[in-house]
Amino acid sequence: MNWNSLLQRAHTPYSKKPVACVVEGDRGDFFAGVRIENVSFPLTISAVQAACCICLSYQQKPIRILYKDEAPDQLEFWQKEFNCTAEKSENIDQLTFVKYQSEIPSDKKEQLVKLLDDAVIPNSDFPVSAILADKNGIYCFTGINVEVSDWAMGLCAERVALAKAIVHGVSDFANISVHTKKGEFSSPCGACRQVMHEHLPLSKVEMFHADATYSEHFVIDLLPFSFTSKNLQGQ
Repeated sequence: MNWNSLLQRAHTPYSKKPVACVVEGDRGDFFAGVRIENVSFPLTISAVQAACCICLSYQQKPIRILYKDEAPDQLEFWQKEFNCTAEKSENIDQLTFVKYQSEIPSDKKEQLVKLLDDAVIPNSDFPVSAILADKNGIYCFTGINVEVSDWAMGLCAERVALAKAIVHGVSDFANISVHTKKGEFSSPCGACRQVMHEHLPLSKVEMFHADATYSEHFVIDLLPFSFTSKNLQGQ
């Protein structure tokens, strides 16, 4: 993996300015992240936010942030949050990156339940897990909700899974499965629905509810009259 390949995977249809960064975890692994813009601008995921949340989802603490040219958005917050260093790096080819992609488990519910134990939830104590399957239904990307001191900087399980997929170069999806340990109904929040609508509107959402029931819905049906516009810059 190198900077060029990472930048090519950034989703920046509005600004046309791809951004990528790499985070080193406290166990020596490296996690890549790219900017993922959303038509609803405040829901845009910065490159450093994606990389740090992915790192945290693997139960590692960010200790160093690498970037190529200009410092990425939100860098100051994440440096302060984890007291980590930040520096420019021209070459990342030799780094050992964690592989985000895995085979779809034979029992999604079982895997979703296991993933709940990894949720980073110091504030809410409300674990959520997600499994995002590629269009061929062979590989998947897992996610858990990640919270930090500023709730707006954390990411839900669905968006952690999506951030992994985008940086891995996958953009076509078959379905996404979600599960919550608490509450009666497991369903994506409004922010996740808006982001999912941009990336997998015709895919199914498989909801494994906390009360042991199950339901399926199309992403497009979860957010009627969703915001979209061809008048935005770049569209």
